[in-house]
Amino acid sequence: MEFDPPLIEATLLRRYKRFLADVRTPDGREFTAHCPNTGSMMGCMEPGSRVWLSHSPDPRRKYAHTWQLVESGDALVGINTGLSNRLVEEAIGRGLIAELAGWPGLRREVRYGDQGSRIDLLLEDGDHRCYVEVKNVTAAVSEGVAIFPDAVSARGSKHLEELMLMVRKGHQAALVFCVQRGDVHTVRPADAIDPLYGQRLREAAQAGVRVLACGARVWPGGVLLERVLDVDLSRAG
Repeated sequence: MEFDPPLIEATLLRRYKRFLADVRTPDGREFTAHCPNTGSMMGCMEPGSRVWLSHSPDPRRKYAHTWQLVESGDALVGINTGLSNRLVEEAIGRGLIAELAGWPGLRREVRYGDQGSRIDLLLEDGDHRCYVEVKNVTAAVSEGVAIFPDAVSARGSKHLEELMLMVRKGHQAALVFCVQRGDVHTVRPADAIDPLYGQRLREAAQAGVRVLACGARVWPGGVLLERVLDVDLSRAG
């Protein structure tokens, strides 16, 4: 996925109220941009960091700019969770994820389950279905290990329960961690942050939900999922 038009470089001044970020461009302009990430953005929101923004000419928008990338240490990180479904869909289409290859049909944001939820991607072949939930991963890493979630996620645990229900009904299901950074080789559940999510993730894997992860190449011109990562479900410590 390439950014068109090209992104605008700036310096992060602060991120606040979850959806807002104040930035300064090299020519000294300061303004507020939309932050498309509801998580804690651990390790990805340090004041003074270089960031890259997209611009929309739509006059109806309150904030014309959207924060897309941040420089975290030596890595560029894609923080826009709204891109993760598209990135995973592209990766499936290119055959990157062997476990999800070969499905002739794909639909997005399809209602399912008993609670009116929407599945990110639904793969179909006649009456056969595979429910795919996508989670964007940006959390700070240690020695190439990323964690999810970066904040307590009751919604994430609920999604895992719904995927397990689909497996019990005879369908296939998968959770794909979309890691928008290039310095990661393994994803782990963040048990210290949300122990319930870690518990549910292990239960889901035991129940037959495929737990997968893909890593991205991120550059100012775009983001591309290009490799499969390990998922470590062992308990830390």
